[in-house]
Amino acid sequence: MVFSGPIDYKPSLVSALRGYNAARFKQDLIAGIVVGIVALPLAIAFGIASGVSPTIGLITAIIGGFLVSALGGCSVQIGGPTGAFIVIVYNIIATYGLQGLAIATLMAGIILVGLGLFHLGTVIKFIPYPIVVGFTAGIALTIFSTQINDFFGLGLTNVPSEFIPKWGLYLKSFGNTHWPTLITGIVSLLIIILMPKISKKLPGALIAIIVVTAAVAILKSVCSDMAIETIGDRFGSLPTDIPLPHSPEINMATINLLLPSAFTIAVLGAIESLLSATVADGVTGSRTNSNTELIGQGIANIVVPFFGGIPVTGAIARTMTNITNGGRTPVAGVIHAVVLLLIFLFLMPLINMVPMACLAAVLVNVAYNMSGWRTIRAIFHNPKSDISVLAVTFILTVVFDLTIAIEIGLLLAIILFLRRVMENTEIKAYSGELDIAEGTEAHAEVLDLAKGVDVYEIDGPFFFGVAQKFDDMMRISMAEKPYVRIIRMRKVPFIDATGVHNLEVLIKSSHDEGILIVLSGVNPKVREVLHNAGIDRIIAREHICDHITKAVAIANYMANNRTK
Repeated sequence: MVFSGPIDYKPSLVSALRGYNAARFKQDLIAGIVVGIVALPLAIAFGIASGVSPTIGLITAIIGGFLVSALGGCSVQIGGPTGAFIVIVYNIIATYGLQGLAIATLMAGIILVGLGLFHLGTVIKFIPYPIVVGFTAGIALTIFSTQINDFFGLGLTNVPSEFIPKWGLYLKSFGNTHWPTLITGIVSLLIIILMPKISKKLPGALIAIIVVTAAVAILKSVCSDMAIETIGDRFGSLPTDIPLPHSPEINMATINLLLPSAFTIAVLGAIESLLSATVADGVTGSRTNSNTELIGQGIANIVVPFFGGIPVTGAIARTMTNITNGGRTPVAGVIHAVVLLLIFLFLMPLINMVPMACLAAVLVNVAYNMSGWRTIRAIFHNPKSDISVLAVTFILTVVFDLTIAIEIGLLLAIILFLRRVMENTEIKAYSGELDIAEGTEAHAEVLDLAKGVDVYEIDGPFFFGVAQKFDDMMRISMAEKPYVRIIRMRKVPFIDATGVHNLEVLIKSSHDEGILIVLSGVNPKVREVLHNAGIDRIIAREHICDHITKAVAIANYMANNRTK
């Protein structure tokens, strides 16, 4: 992994078009049409749940989906609005309005492009799995909570955004359940659940919307007082024109306020898109260019705010639908965006008739699929530290804020990781004799240590946590002050600034006490760090040895001469 060098940007569409033929286009065409149909109800539902109109959800899927496929590094990725963003988008709109959301999304896009340009595509994959599971499950529960009002037809207008007050209000209001609305939601949910058992190729969400919308329309024509709320009832007549691009007003005060939210959007987008791409690669055998994918996702998130859109990322469900229907190049993703555009231009009046309870059922099913309860159950068999990270991230996501959850979850994971490294890093002390083959499968080879020569071996990285542990051991390990201290570093893969500082302090304080320091087994990378830090200017260069035999020979010679 490198953080500099040539820009790693090679869109999959460019390579896919080389040798492209009619047979491939036919497969991509079929897959694109199917994915476009599947994406329709999800784009509408995610838009509404995020606190914007269905139109904005569709516009995001059209523009963002096109750009992700055209400019990304995964050949089968389908981009658009996803459930992961609902919580953060809703909170940003509630606090800063649509203008704030546009600025946060724009900044998130810039961050994503930066991650790709600095070759950090693989780093995102190292975010601990319990954190991903924790905030994904927390998002799922939050999405489920936001749909109770529409699913039960409670008719609440000012529902608190916080989890606990929201459920407090729900519990007081269940007596006002509108039974026709609840039945509409239950029927929709049953269709979504049962449809895959009938045919895996028919999208359950779309079938539910078509069947239930038609049934509600018929019931309303027969019984005019059937008050089942539809999209048209809540949002009015939806526009069918792509809005003209407009630039949000950006200033430093707004940037400072929204930077944490932008960071959260970027991290979520990176994780979800690269996770989706990894799953897709496992199925298709292709290989996603992670850096290109991040740049493509970033460009999409830079562009969509100018059209009023919400954040975009790769969507696992839609990507898998693309694969199972034969899509193998980004052309399928482009076609999916065109299909959504045609629906937007010509079928929006029909979308006005969709019941809100039906969309709530779609999102309840999305929340269940996101919850990952089987994964959570499996993680509970892992070490307690993993369970702690998952639980803290989950609780913070649900009760407080997704931004706080990610930040504290990452901090907790880092602390627990450092603790594990410190626990597994050993520091041993030797005097009298040293078996230089200890810890290997080689035969024992013992070196005699002259009187006054002590050896301290560090087994693990010499970073800030271990540096303090080493310093403490140096103070208490040997009762008698030696003449020479050998610091054996054969198992030190790297050393950080704190390790270098502690080593420098040890060398200087030892010299003040008349104790010489010899370094042994220093690998080339560590030697370079020590050279750059000037360690070879306070210790003789020949006292930085690449093997313990040389170090012991030097130390014994100095100790023997010292005692004469």
